[in-house]
Amino acid sequence: MTYLVNDPEQFATDALRGYAAAHPEHVVLAHGGVVRSTETPQGQPALVIGGGSGHYPAFAGWIGPGMGHGAPCGNIFSSPSASQVYSVSRSAENGGGVILGFGNYAGDVLHFGQAAEKLRAEGVDVRIIRVSDDIASGPAEDHRDRRGVAGDLVVFKIAGAAIEAGADIDEAERVAWKANDATRSFGVAFEGCTLPGADGALFHVPDGEMAIGLGIHGEPGIREVPLGTGSEVADLLLDGVLEEEPERSDGGYQGRVGVVLNGLGSVKYEELFLAYGRLAERFAEKGLTVVAPEVGEHVTSLDMAGLSLTVVFLDDELEQFWLAPADTPAFRRGAPDSTERTQRTSVHTPGEEAIPESSPESREVAQSIVEALEVLRATASEHQEYFGKLDAVAGDGDHGQGMAFGTRGAAEAARAALDKGAGARTVLLHAGDAWAEEAGGTSGALWGAALTAAGSVFDDARGTTPDDVVRALLTGTDAIRRLGGAEPGDKTMVDAIVPFREALETEFQASSDAAESTGRAAAVAREAADATADITARLGRSRVLGEKSVGTPDPGAISFSLLMAALADHFGAAGAKQQP
Repeated sequence: MTYLVNDPEQFATDALRGYAAAHPEHVVLAHGGVVRSTETPQGQPALVIGGGSGHYPAFAGWIGPGMGHGAPCGNIFSSPSASQVYSVSRSAENGGGVILGFGNYAGDVLHFGQAAEKLRAEGVDVRIIRVSDDIASGPAEDHRDRRGVAGDLVVFKIAGAAIEAGADIDEAERVAWKANDATRSFGVAFEGCTLPGADGALFHVPDGEMAIGLGIHGEPGIREVPLGTGSEVADLLLDGVLEEEPERSDGGYQGRVGVVLNGLGSVKYEELFLAYGRLAERFAEKGLTVVAPEVGEHVTSLDMAGLSLTVVFLDDELEQFWLAPADTPAFRRGAPDSTERTQRTSVHTPGEEAIPESSPESREVAQSIVEALEVLRATASEHQEYFGKLDAVAGDGDHGQGMAFGTRGAAEAARAALDKGAGARTVLLHAGDAWAEEAGGTSGALWGAALTAAGSVFDDARGTTPDDVVRALLTGTDAIRRLGGAEPGDKTMVDAIVPFREALETEFQASSDAAESTGRAAAVAREAADATADITARLGRSRVLGEKSVGTPDPGAISFSLLMAALADHFGAAGAKQQP
């Protein structure tokens, strides 16, 4: 358990503040995370790595020359918000683009994805690397769909070394994916972890047993087996990982491996060394040469009792970067960094961004956007109780509140940006940030991403046309589908979005009337949303209900259709001149 706690809700923030104070030579605080204490060299890609807190040294401990440039840090076991990812990225980026690296978890995919949408809308080249090394979380043929565990260390170490060696963003992205695809991990737990301030562990493993295939967020293993000796546990881990050893070839993998034996919080170093002694014997028996093994705590899970084995199957290129120097608070290789670097003098602070110049025509469009967002706000407020009741059956009951909070935040942020002279594009970007931040959760991230993506269609220097309005709606819905990963039939918002998009595109091509086309598309979306009552949920929060979700439509699909209907009515009432 955690003994030293002030306010449990502020534990991650308090710990991060103390961490930065302890390592001023390496990091400084930014909104929601840390960045290097020195400036990113001009034109160098910024490697921004992150996830939930509770995993130290991951991720903040890996910021420094040869590894990461910045780390957004969410609450305990929770993804950082899109605003946190964006602020850290903005602080770290210096003309070379950004690589966002994180473990492959739904919340991280959404929030890092939304931040990427905003950065791209501002002209920043962004690449995304989802680490997926855990062999227990999916079949080998779907390697990139697995979750990320201690392989984070390997992928980010190798990618950071490539960047330090001069790789541009294309090359760094290639090397990072190559490292991910060559990395496999497998772990066991003997007891669950305890959240700060909690009375007990998130899960328990029966005495004398161990959980196979643990997750680093407190997820229990996929099965439980009798606890073996240290050597037997080492054998189990190694045999599991080596089931996916690639074929050896000239010029490629030739039996040289990087190894990380990782403690998850309560297994002590002596125990890890005991297990590694057996692993070293087994690697030699199999004709494998271990290169620069790492034994210790690298990706933890608070006080979880457990360990994991990570193996990266090296070729000459990956080995070069695995061995390259690194100088961070928690991971050092080679001599301390002696390169002359420029000290950082500022970090990005939300709300202090300069408002880009805008034309009168774009500000007129921005005014219309604010009015449209006020319509969405009123609609969400009117239906808040209805959305909540739907979600209480098919989800967790907070959808009404989330939609009310999100639309309110978006409308207020858009108005504030307009009052400062923002044009159409900037108003939507501010609104997207606020929706995600205020609403939270999956729907908040998706709606925030939709507004951000829609903003990329408009321009702060010119007016707009009905074609721009429709393109913005199409672009926004595309962002929701791309980031959410759902397909029709999963019982999510996408069941209403896909028919809406198809109908909008078809109707507008036929009529060139944005208001009429949106209204007809909204009607199609509502019909599709109502039909989700007959679907068994396969994705989203209601998936755990299975057949119990039948009979109730998906609240996200319903809310989308109602907001689009209200938007269509607003378009019609405002007339073509006032359309955003």
